[in-house]
Amino acid sequence: MSDPRTPLVLIHGLWLHAGSWQPWGDLAEEHGYAPLAPGWPGEAGTVAEARRHPEAVAGLGIDDVTERYAGIVRSLDRPPVLIGHSFGGLIAQKLLGAGLGRAAVAIDPAQIKGVKALPPAQLRAGFPVLGNPANRRRAVSLTAAQFRYGFGNALEETESDDLYERLTIPSPGRPLFEAAFAGFARRSPAAVATGNADRGRLLLISGQADHTVPVVVTRSAYKLYGDSSAVTELKQFPDRGHSLVVDHGWRTVAEYALRWLSEQGIQGRDTSGV
Repeated sequence: MSDPRTPLVLIHGLWLHAGSWQPWGDLAEEHGYAPLAPGWPGEAGTVAEARRHPEAVAGLGIDDVTERYAGIVRSLDRPPVLIGHSFGGLIAQKLLGAGLGRAAVAIDPAQIKGVKALPPAQLRAGFPVLGNPANRRRAVSLTAAQFRYGFGNALEETESDDLYERLTIPSPGRPLFEAAFAGFARRSPAAVATGNADRGRLLLISGQADHTVPVVVTRSAYKLYGDSSAVTELKQFPDRGHSLVVDHGWRTVAEYALRWLSEQGIQGRDTSGV
């Protein structure tokens, strides 16, 4: 007999290790889901090992990462729920738009092609990578101060520094360049099929204090879905930054996402065989 639980695939973004999803996975399991949190291609199984071998992810682009998760989704017995943060949110949208996945929750998602807003805070948060064109081919690590500006600006410094020490890893610079210059590329990897009316339901979540993906970026993405009749909703959390999936308030966001899925008729344990 096949597992009656609905698979739930957790997709992380830049600078956070896949293990950062552990509390979400535990909570999803309590709600009856079968959670998976695979790392990006080449990502080591631990934070320490990933830090020792940054070259393993250097040069990876959006398409490389999307294909990895697409392969995982296709290997499952039933369509999963996709939950992604930052670039993971962009990838979740790409997969959902391609018909892979039953529903998706994109949290502070990296900007997709068509989003023109480029706030100063976002430019500053991306500067550690975008400030040097050679970083397109490299893996880049953030300093504690850079992490605090981009992720932990809504936190006490001690909590930001703790998250930095426990969860951060080097990440490829290429996805940031691909997203930043998506408007100049005819076939950008940051493009999403926003007009697909046959896709699953989508929830966009934004932290209104986010520097890395300011709220205006997520609102702009939401508007791009206006031509689709598929369900698309936007939830904004006040005073939350880019760390909202891993900081002390993570449970509030996770419980909202799981409650939204339930309201859409998507339960953790599905005995229909869908």
